[in-house]
Amino acid sequence: METISLSPWALFESAGAVGRAVMVSLALASVWSWVLIAESIYALGRIRRAFNASSAQDVLLAPVFEAGRTASNRRLPGETTGELRLRLVEAMMSAARGLLVRAEGRLPDLAVIASVAPFVGLFGTVWGIMVSFAGIASARDTSLAVVAPGIAEALAATAWGLAAAIPASIGYTRIGTAFSNVASEIADRVEAHAVDLVEQGGRS
Repeated sequence: METISLSPWALFESAGAVGRAVMVSLALASVWSWVLIAESIYALGRIRRAFNASSAQDVLLAPVFEAGRTASNRRLPGETTGELRLRLVEAMMSAARGLLVRAEGRLPDLAVIASVAPFVGLFGTVWGIMVSFAGIASARDTSLAVVAPGIAEALAATAWGLAAAIPASIGYTRIGTAFSNVASEIADRVEAHAVDLVEQGGRS
């Protein structure tokens, strides 16, 4: 009895045009999600290394601290120490938000892949089942040999959809959490630097 190979390439070759289009789109989505994950991890690593350098002169964090120094040099009449500190924090956090937005890059695309890929796979599944029923109708035969190719195509589409969605979903959740932690660390560093700038201004 002829057996059906379960290798991805064999399933791709046995699929119809629609099934192949679904598999190709999901394969590209999977590759793209891994590229986005790698980019985000690299961006997080750069920020982490900048923090470990513990230097306001670090190229990556320099714009954040420069925004604080610029705001500190621009004193407002009648401004209290507390108001100055809040203004410095606001100026540096504005620069930090821009840094984080650039670092996150296309991270939201991971959420799109995680959300859409299962539905694309579901479309391929439904299409494969329709192919199976069409095969039964045309052959007037309900044997497994008639049904199996369409069912295999349907299940392959489901597997490809999950293969694209699961890494994207995990990557988006974990990396998003990591960026949130980095944002909290930046906020703490900004607060401490604002206090230092206020104290330096008081001594000058």
